[in-house]
Amino acid sequence: MSRTIAQISKNTMLLALLCLLALPGRSQKKYNNLRQALRAGLSGSNGPRSVNWINNGETFSYIESRGVIKAFSPKTNKESLVFDAKTMKFPGTDQPFRYSSFEFSQDSKYLLFKSNFRPVWRRSGIADYYFYSIQDKTLKLVAKDAQTAQLSPNGKKVGYERKGDLFVYDFATKKETQLTNDGNEKNFLYNGRYGWAYEEEFGLAQAWVWSPDSKQIAFWQTDEREVPVFQMTDYSKTHKEWVKIKYPQVGDKNPIVKIGVVDLAQKSRQWMNVALGDGYVPRLYWTSVPGQLAVVHLNRAQTHLQLFFHNTKTGKGKKIMEEKSKAWIDVFDFFAGINHLFFFPEDSKEFFWISDRDGWSHIYRYNYNGKLLNQVTKGNWEVTNVYNVDSKRKKIYYASTEKSPLERHLYSISFNSKRKKQLTKTAGRHFINFSPNSQYYIDRYSNVDTPTQVELWSTKGKKIKSLETNKRVKKKTASGYFKQELMSFKASDGQMIDIFVIKPQGFNKNKKYPLVVDIYGGPGSQSVYNQFATNGWQQYLAQEGYVVISVNNRGSGGYGSKFEKVVYKNLGHNEAKDFAEAAKFMATKSWVDGNRMAIRGHSYGGYMASFTQLNYPEVFKVAIVTAPVTDWRLYDSIYTERYMGLLGDNEQGYINSSVMKYAKKYKGRMLLSHSTMDENVHVQNTFQLMKALIDKGQDVDMRIYPPGAHGVAYSGTSYFLLYGVYVNYLNQHLK
Repeated sequence: MSRTIAQISKNTMLLALLCLLALPGRSQKKYNNLRQALRAGLSGSNGPRSVNWINNGETFSYIESRGVIKAFSPKTNKESLVFDAKTMKFPGTDQPFRYSSFEFSQDSKYLLFKSNFRPVWRRSGIADYYFYSIQDKTLKLVAKDAQTAQLSPNGKKVGYERKGDLFVYDFATKKETQLTNDGNEKNFLYNGRYGWAYEEEFGLAQAWVWSPDSKQIAFWQTDEREVPVFQMTDYSKTHKEWVKIKYPQVGDKNPIVKIGVVDLAQKSRQWMNVALGDGYVPRLYWTSVPGQLAVVHLNRAQTHLQLFFHNTKTGKGKKIMEEKSKAWIDVFDFFAGINHLFFFPEDSKEFFWISDRDGWSHIYRYNYNGKLLNQVTKGNWEVTNVYNVDSKRKKIYYASTEKSPLERHLYSISFNSKRKKQLTKTAGRHFINFSPNSQYYIDRYSNVDTPTQVELWSTKGKKIKSLETNKRVKKKTASGYFKQELMSFKASDGQMIDIFVIKPQGFNKNKKYPLVVDIYGGPGSQSVYNQFATNGWQQYLAQEGYVVISVNNRGSGGYGSKFEKVVYKNLGHNEAKDFAEAAKFMATKSWVDGNRMAIRGHSYGGYMASFTQLNYPEVFKVAIVTAPVTDWRLYDSIYTERYMGLLGDNEQGYINSSVMKYAKKYKGRMLLSHSTMDENVHVQNTFQLMKALIDKGQDVDMRIYPPGAHGVAYSGTSYFLLYGVYVNYLNQHLK
């Protein structure tokens, strides 16, 4: 659940894509069915796929089609062919070569392809890795059945993790060297690999990092032997086959981690002197000083962060800085798409950190002694991403909410906080792909009136080329697209809350329409932006005659820490109040029927849909609840304790945030859906809620999908069936 839908299969990934991307536009003519509406969204384009900046940032590569990789030069406006999968075979076979992803060597002369990928968890999977020489056009298998692999910075080796141990392949000697030998998959001891909880809740799949000089590898050793086992089955066999996962719930023993560094020349391993206690090491960084590793510590409650610099030869560490907070401290932001909040330029003895210590997320600049040199950005707005730190020009390129929490724009600023400049001008939500030499960027943006536009720009302010205009989508939207209208209302405590509203087909202000509040609502997330409406599910609801809204509730990111962290140790209550008041606000409109209102959500959204309906039964007649957490004591330790605190310090808060506590308030109708193979939010949550309602003499409707993981549906057929059930349920009880 952690912040969004998880997938453990290719089918589930496809289903999530269909659900979340959907519809760029349509004609006035109705879709014949829901399946057609949900599929229609794949007709839009986000521009070049799989962009990689190569040749020191002077060129970017992209996948054109069917495995063809091309490169484009902004300077010459010319493109060239890099790789054509149609001309390649798997080495030693007649089988056409296929790959799922790739990386370039630092000198852009070689490619490392990931092929035959078999998903494990949300971010991880097992694959075979092939090394390709662009000049020689030769393809070679270098790592089979590896969970992660990466080229060394100098391009002379490839490192990888397989079955709990680390290996390196040397292209010069054509030999594989095993770097660790104490990994044991059967005994849940891994070198260079995380367990489920670390990967899911700290956002990384690769648990090892090359040093910039290619001489060392720093890695996590993960020991899960004392972590409790969760098991699940899809009930497909006469005698059930159980999938077993080490899954720490709230208060359980967590994985034990150690930080090691392997010296490739010496073939030696040195452990870093890390005194963790019951805490975490969520991040490692190599500094610009050879042989110096930055290690980030978090206490278990995730309210105390410390940064240490370690000598990798001796393992000794020195505390450089620390931060304490009354609420949680983030080390990455899933929703902003930023995996790191620390930045260590390779050519500088300074580092940068994003912190919300003044109430808003901003960039802070430190030297290697831990002295704060200055706060780089400041104001009642949030820095949401850092795209580039240019030490040579002493300039940072970042994204922020300065124009509006509903928009994201690209800015540049000097290290000393001067010469701030806004680079993106068009209103909307901008996604940036930045060249490492600070010369160019690809801007992908949209707003409520404009479908996705993709443009290539120079950081000097010149637009070089439009890469995608989606003209066909624009034509379709002129004759029947249900756009998002941005609104806000004043909550009962005076706080302004942003929402979007999608009005139904053939909207008539003199008619009354049923309302669906479509939500997620988890900490740090955001549902409402000034962006093009691309959700096919919501578009179909509008076609069926529903008003659809979503809400940037308390707990959402983008509005400062006071707005976001008010939910700390008290999940559910503030969010539910905002959802209920948003619905009541809409009910004041002459065209919304306040007696026919529903709330729908998946994952954290499922938690909020059930929690809100039970606490505001007079507001919501119907709730559609999918894969919900219903008691935070049932969810994983890292995510839950981050937002709810330790169980011993907040037991009553856990009780008050449980959906089951409010079962006696149930009225109206609720549809519960879950999969027994959900490794993220266990079906135990739904079963406990079902029992609590039955114990109170209440009845609900339930759909159980044995396979399906956290997405619930497990195939195209089951996916369309599930959403069809949603529509029928709304039609039955709201129309």
